[in-house]
Amino acid sequence: MYIQRPLIAAMLAAGLLAACGGDDAPPTADQQASDLLAKMTLDEKIQLVHGAGYGLPEALGGAGVVKGIPRLGIPDLTNADSAGGVNVVGSNATPYPAPIALAASWDPALAHSYGSGIATELRTLGFAEGLGGGVNLAREPRNGRTFEYMGEDPVLAGNMIAQRTLGTQSQKVIATIKHYAGNEQETNRWAGSNSVIDERTLRELYLLPFEIGVKDGAPGNVMCAYNLVNGLQACESPYLLTDVLKTEWGFKGIVQSDWFFAVTDTVRAANAGLDEEEAGAADDSVGANLGGFQLPVTYFNQKLKAAVQAGTVPMARLNDMVQRKLRTLYASGVMASPPKAGGSIDQAAGNVAAQKVAEQSIVLLKNATPTGGTASVLPLSATAAQTIVVIGGHADAGVISGGGSGAVPARDGNAVTCLVPGAGLFSTCATWYKSSPLAAIKALAPNATVTYLDGSDAAAAATAAAAADVAIVFATQWQTEGADLPNLSLPNNAADPANQAYDQNGLITAVAAVAKRSVVVLETGTAVTMPWLGNVNAVLEAWYPGVQGGPAIANVLFGSVNPSGKLPLTFPQTEADLPQKTISATDLTVTYSEGLNMGYRWYDSQNITPLFPFGHGLSYTSFSYSGMATTANADGTATVSFTLKNTGARAGAEVAQVYAALPSSAGEPPKRLVAWQKVQLAAGESKTVSINVSTARMAVWNSTTHQWNTPSGSYTFFVGGSSRDTQSKVLVRS
Repeated sequence: MYIQRPLIAAMLAAGLLAACGGDDAPPTADQQASDLLAKMTLDEKIQLVHGAGYGLPEALGGAGVVKGIPRLGIPDLTNADSAGGVNVVGSNATPYPAPIALAASWDPALAHSYGSGIATELRTLGFAEGLGGGVNLAREPRNGRTFEYMGEDPVLAGNMIAQRTLGTQSQKVIATIKHYAGNEQETNRWAGSNSVIDERTLRELYLLPFEIGVKDGAPGNVMCAYNLVNGLQACESPYLLTDVLKTEWGFKGIVQSDWFFAVTDTVRAANAGLDEEEAGAADDSVGANLGGFQLPVTYFNQKLKAAVQAGTVPMARLNDMVQRKLRTLYASGVMASPPKAGGSIDQAAGNVAAQKVAEQSIVLLKNATPTGGTASVLPLSATAAQTIVVIGGHADAGVISGGGSGAVPARDGNAVTCLVPGAGLFSTCATWYKSSPLAAIKALAPNATVTYLDGSDAAAAATAAAAADVAIVFATQWQTEGADLPNLSLPNNAADPANQAYDQNGLITAVAAVAKRSVVVLETGTAVTMPWLGNVNAVLEAWYPGVQGGPAIANVLFGSVNPSGKLPLTFPQTEADLPQKTISATDLTVTYSEGLNMGYRWYDSQNITPLFPFGHGLSYTSFSYSGMATTANADGTATVSFTLKNTGARAGAEVAQVYAALPSSAGEPPKRLVAWQKVQLAAGESKTVSINVSTARMAVWNSTTHQWNTPSGSYTFFVGGSSRDTQSKVLVRS
């Protein structure tokens, strides 16, 4: 673009352009951090590398605070849990759908707006840092925190978290990616659980989403995990923190410990590359008391100062910790514009954003034609004079959400009374948002007669279902941090006495046996088994759908929204199909013995048919793929092109997924996800789609040279609507 000289001069004078070179160039974040670091005392440096303790007023009800230094203009750095919204009681923050739901949208732009929306509320409430951003993979779908993460594939998880990170930091809030690394289950996480992972598997699967997130998203913060990895605490591992994260990937931000139990030794943690201990304490010698639970001592206050003075932790290492903190404050915009507490949440805007995520993430798993019918049971007619019975899952009251630090408090009180009352971070009571699917169904079907039964009497529910035109059964499964699920079955009152009053599988079985048309709506944080699947007509997976879950579910049921979600993890037929048959309560060694064959790779390599494959998701329209072609590009990338056509009668979106089978000499699983594109098509519309596959997505890790290599030979590329619904084309790379 040509700009006249007088205009350039005027813009420079107004500060709208930076002068090039010389003393007029604005200092970089690194330079600003170095200048400020030179002015700091030892005690001030120590103050910036640990939290000030748990539950302090300065923490604003969030997870913690690193105290600022007023004389140097360094603000308090407050942080809050924010997996699916700001976890601060009484804040009126928006409960978004859970991150697993976001992953099911397969929509990077939506991930960006998800990060931006939550960050806007964090900043409004006075928080400079959000602690969402979990990308541990769903190796173990019974993991209690599966709902907080992004599924089983590292490329899907990595790309989605990179976009969420960019969205978060666009609002001058520091983003976090966690829990680095190997934290794929909750059992024994505080008791020394040791994830034993071979180098190739670690790099190709479990570190890859972090690598993509760090390189493409540039987060200000990476949180290391509680568990050990190959015998070392994750937060005390030089390989993870320094060799890989900082040196190889070029990470310039802060490595922060998980809260309370992640650090065991001052010198080991500091020299390994840990930059910040949380939640920290004013006195290292006394652990805080958390609701009667005595927390362990801390390590980065007086103990770190003594270690620096003794030379066991070099001053250069402490300076690097502080440099990273200051650089992040400058680069994020927090230093120039610290957030101010006391703002009011725009609840209306939050509701709109949350509902959009929920609608785009719902997965239509099954949609069959009932006996004697002429069309699939969904979508339901919004105008027909019909009888609808809604059964179970507290659908008259609201929708369920996950627990622990990944929870988001209900704005206006819990919609459901817990059957076994409890309190605290690890309460067994679910949070239910007052977003009733029943009310939303009634609003969309004004000509229908809609009734509700709570599901506690299966015989009564079956009788009502037999008399109705359609029966919709809601089923729920609660997950929380700190505890893994015993199995993937929908819980009954014995398995989850706090949140379930009856046998959900028994209820669905009874209803399906007699209903003319039957629909099951699942509100879960992970995969579930479905012994009744063959007898129901339709199944929707709504995940934990957030504060607007009721209207979102109803809009999909009645076709106001055409479902486009795809599964971010495989649904097995039974737990016996999982590589890890059970989660041991006593064995602290968790060996990832399946190696690279995790998730859909496991099912493909073992020739196991899943209940629903990774990437699966139906629509109310249909799509065809044709004319597939592959091209090897001069830069080593590949291009996969094809024609995608909407062959149905309504507009819809298809997630076109590209997988690659590497040359047999590579010793890889049958195929891996390498790219995808979500394509919107009007009814009858066709588009030629071209998707570039980078060399990084075709690379394998060489454990001898400790490098990525791209094998030469024949690659087979697959494109389709799921990992098992594809067509293929062979491409030879020399």
